[in-house]
Amino acid sequence: MFKVKLLNNIKSKMLETFSDDKYEVGVEMENHEALMLRSAKIHDMVFGNELLCIARAGAGVNNIPVDRCADEGIVVFNTPGANAGAVKELVLCALFLSSRDIIGGVEWVKSVVSEGDEIPALVEKQKAAYVGPEVLGKTLGVIGLGAIGAKIANTALGLGMKVYGFDPYLSVEGAWNLSSDIKRADDLDSIYKESDFISVNVPYMEATKHFINKETIAKMKPGVRIINAARAELVNDDDMLAALDSGHVACYVTDFPNAKTAGAKGVIAIPHLGASTPESEDNCVSMAADQIIEYLENGNIINSVNIPGAVLPRMAGDPRICIIHKNVPDMIATITSSLSKFGVNIENMINAGTKGKPAAYTILDVDKIADGIEDAIKGIEGVTKVRIIK
Repeated sequence: MFKVKLLNNIKSKMLETFSDDKYEVGVEMENHEALMLRSAKIHDMVFGNELLCIARAGAGVNNIPVDRCADEGIVVFNTPGANAGAVKELVLCALFLSSRDIIGGVEWVKSVVSEGDEIPALVEKQKAAYVGPEVLGKTLGVIGLGAIGAKIANTALGLGMKVYGFDPYLSVEGAWNLSSDIKRADDLDSIYKESDFISVNVPYMEATKHFINKETIAKMKPGVRIINAARAELVNDDDMLAALDSGHVACYVTDFPNAKTAGAKGVIAIPHLGASTPESEDNCVSMAADQIIEYLENGNIINSVNIPGAVLPRMAGDPRICIIHKNVPDMIATITSSLSKFGVNIENMINAGTKGKPAAYTILDVDKIADGIEDAIKGIEGVTKVRIIK
């Protein structure tokens, strides 16, 4: 029986995906093969030798020591797109909130509640203070056209907006999900120049840290409205506050409040509600559970962020050897040569590696498992982890 340890307060009906006869799932768990978490930071956690995979019920994995896991042969999964619908809806909400001062107006109404019957007349006098432009006919720039960005872009078209999209890493599958009416921006400068609204939807990494800053803001239209429902670190807060103070940025909506932005003028700070819907949480848990099950039972890797993905359909009755190894020349030849010495025949196989990335993954369906074969493969220089599935 496999053991799956839960971090954070993961409560979802989708945990029922783990069948009772094959899985034990819980918070108090030792010697577990899988770990499922949301936002818990585990960089300092010591992993047991039994741990095979970690599944993040969400897209970002900056709370997980991804590279160390690869070195230890632990596959790290995320769930891209599982919360896309929820985040898209929040960005659309942010679009309207940033355009018209709805929040300011609502707060003002609360402040005059004691005026009683005078409220309607006061409203007519005060409402002009909260006027803002419509989004119809305005231009939205979407930076990042993954699962979330594509949904935002397509929906904005339906609102009558002009939409520019930029994503240098757009996949073929991602391109198929985009409306042909979305204008392709050749670079970020085009987004900055054309957009009345900008939605940031890129992952956080060293290359994207603070990429919204005083230099990039200076290239934007005066009065631009910026929405960040991706990661706090993508925006330089000091530069953003300065741009708000000067009026160059009309409004900044962030889903990641902090000491600098929480009470700042011109900032709409939302308490990290992007994926906070029951549907989103269930979708993330369901996808994470499916990935864990597929890896533990079949060795297939789907949506890993540190080991190349590989899916090989199971052949009935054939045992399977799964090998995480260094992405170096002659590795496959060395492995297959080792198998031949034991009289083992390879029935089917797949190898996955990414150019420039250190880790690779190989799945071998064989006719039998000979005694000593697992140790022999483990002894090959560059092999990180070997697992036999019968």
